[in-house]
Amino acid sequence: MILLAIIVICLFIYLCYALFNPEKF
Repeated sequence: MILLAIIVICLFIYLCYALFNPEKF
């Protein structure tokens, strides 16, 4: 359960980073 939460948080951070830095993707 904890591992799943960590994966979800990492994906959320990655998506936010992609939204704020579209030129790097």
